Amino acid sequence: MVRPQDPARPAAGAPKNRTASGTAAAVTAAALIAAPALSAAAPAAAETADGADTLTVAASQPVDSLSPFLAQRLISTSIHRLAYDYLTNYDPETNETIPGLAESWKTSDDGLTWTYTIRDDATWSDGESVTAEDVAWTYTTMTEDESAATANGTFVANFEDVEAVDDSTVRIELKQPQATMLALDIPIVPEHIWKDIGDLGSFNNDEDFPIVGSGPFVITGHEPNQSITLEANEDYWRDPPEFDRLVFRYMPEQDAQVEALRAGEISFVSGLTPAQADALKDTEGVTVNTGDGKRFQGFTVNPGAATRDGEEFGDGHPALKDRVLRRAIMRALDKDEIVENVYGGYAQAADGYIPARYDTYHWTPRESQRLDFDPGAANRMLDEAGYERGDDGVRVSPDGDRLKLRMHVHNDRPDYVAMGKLMAERLGDIGIEIDNRTVDPGVLSDALHAGEYDLIFTGWTVNPDPDYVLGIHTCDALPSEPGTMRSDSYFCNEDYDRLYERQLATYDDPQARAETVERMQRILYEEAVVNVLTYADTLEAYRSDQIASIQVQPDPGGNIWGQDGHWSWSSAVPAADSQAGADVPVWALAGLGAVVLVAVGGGVYAMRRRAASAEDRE
Repeated sequence: MVRPQDPARPAAGAPKNRTASGTAAAVTAAALIAAPALSAAAPAAAETADGADTLTVAASQPVDSLSPFLAQRLISTSIHRLAYDYLTNYDPETNETIPGLAESWKTSDDGLTWTYTIRDDATWSDGESVTAEDVAWTYTTMTEDESAATANGTFVANFEDVEAVDDSTVRIELKQPQATMLALDIPIVPEHIWKDIGDLGSFNNDEDFPIVGSGPFVITGHEPNQSITLEANEDYWRDPPEFDRLVFRYMPEQDAQVEALRAGEISFVSGLTPAQADALKDTEGVTVNTGDGKRFQGFTVNPGAATRDGEEFGDGHPALKDRVLRRAIMRALDKDEIVENVYGGYAQAADGYIPARYDTYHWTPRESQRLDFDPGAANRMLDEAGYERGDDGVRVSPDGDRLKLRMHVHNDRPDYVAMGKLMAERLGDIGIEIDNRTVDPGVLSDALHAGEYDLIFTGWTVNPDPDYVLGIHTCDALPSEPGTMRSDSYFCNEDYDRLYERQLATYDDPQARAETVERMQRILYEEAVVNVLTYADTLEAYRSDQIASIQVQPDPGGNIWGQDGHWSWSSAVPAADSQAGADVPVWALAGLGAVVLVAVGGGVYAMRRRAASAEDRE
C-alpha cells in the first residue's frame, strides 16, 4: 500500500516535535561521528524565526541547472541526491549497493533483462505515489531525447527498451550486458510533472517551487547565484532528516568561509587547505574530519580539439599532438613535491585514474611503465625528438613552433593555484615556457569548450562504480559540434573504447572487469593526455556545537560531504536535539542568523550546463 499524504503532518521544513526516543535513535545510528561535549556558551543549531533548525549551505560555485537531465556541476548533482531518489543507493558504511526506489531486482541468465520491484511506500512530495511508470518514463525520455541525456546519457546508451510492467515493476532490456545496472546514478523524476515540458534542453526546472521530488529534502526556493533552499521531507519513506532546512548559499571566497565557521555563522566547511585544517583543529567548538581522497587532481593536454566526425577547431599548440612531448611533460613534474608543498602531506602522489580509496579498480604502473620525475630523462626525450633550445632556453618544435604553452588554472582553488606555479617552474627546467593563466572557472570552461588552451586543470570525484568517469574519455564523449562535449579532454582512442565496452558488458565477473578497467587506466597514463597528479585528502570541518553527530562515508576513513548519497545531511543531528533537557532560549540564537553549511565538494570547476568537466561531476 502506498503511504498517502497525511495532511495532519507538518509541512516540509516545519519545526518537528522531537521525542526523546526519536532523538536517541538518530544519535545511536551506526557510523555517526560523535561530537565533542558542548560548552555552556556554545551556540546550538541555529533556529530561524519560524523555529526551524537550519543549516545554510555556502557553496563556492552556483548551481548550473536544477534539471536532473541537465545538471553537471558537483553542487547541482549533490542537491539532486537530496531531492530525488535513485533506483539504488550506496551503503553509507561500505559503499556497497543497497535498495533505493527499487527494493529488489533480478536479472536473466544472459544479463540482458533486468527487472526491478519498486517499493510501495514512496511518494512524491506533492502526495502522488512513486510508481514504476516514473522510472520507465525517466529512462525512456533519456534514450529518445538527446537533450535529456546531457548529464547521464552514458547510463542508458545501451538500453534497448524500458517498460513499466505494472505500478511496482519495471523491466529494462539491454542491447548487451551492462555492469552498471545496480549503479544507475540517475535521479528519477515524476512523470506527471515532466511529461508536459516541451524543450527539455532549455528547461532548468526553476520556475515553480516547491519542486516535486521524492528524496529526503524538497527544493523550495532558488535565487540564482545567491542561494538555494531545501526543506525536510517529512513524508520520506526512510526516516526524515533531523534538520528542518538546508540553505546552500553562494560564497566564493574560501577564507571568508573559514572565518564564518570560526564565528559560528557557518556549520560546515569542505575543501580546506592543510593550513586551514590544522588551524581549525585548535578552534573550540570545531571538529575537523580528514577523509581518504575520493577524487583526483590533475590536468589534461589539448591533443587537438575535434568533433566526433573529425572536424578540427580551436587553437591548441600543434606540438602537443606529439606523444613524446606529452610524456616528457609528465617526467618533468615532481608529484612528491606537490604532495608536500601544496598539500602539506594531506595527499598521495597519483598515477591511476581511480583513487586508491577504491582498491578494486585502483591501478599503479609497473616500474618499467612509470613516468616518474626525471628532468634529465625528459630533456633527453625532447633532444632526441628534435626539440631544440632557443637562445632564451625555450625549446622549438621540429616544425618551428616555440614551446610556449597556455595553462588554465582555477583561481578559486588555492591548491590548484599553488600547483600551477610549481608546474610552471618544473616545465621551465626542460625548456617549456608556461603562460600561467589563473582565471575564473567560467573563463576556464569557455577555453575548454572552444579548444583554446594547451594545458587545463581538472579533477573528478569518483563514485564506487567508476563507469561514469571512464565513459567521459570515450570517442563518443567528443562534441558533436564545438561546445557540446561531456568530457574534459579531447581524448579518443579506439583501444580504450573497446575496453570501455568490454568492462561495461562484464556484469558477472568482477575480477575480469577490474582487470579491464586497469588496462584502460594504463592507456590514459601512457598517452599522457589525461594526467593525474594527486589524490588529495578530503579536509572538512564542522561546528560541533551546532551539529551533534553526522555520518561519514565510508566508515571509517570517509568524508562527510560527498556524491555517494544523502546520508550525511539526512543523518545530521542538531546540537539542540542532543542536549536532553537543555534550556536554550531562542533569543540567544537570534544573533546567529541562518547557519551556513559550506558544501563545495572539494572542487569548483564552474562549468556551463552544456557539458561536465573537472570538479563538476561524480
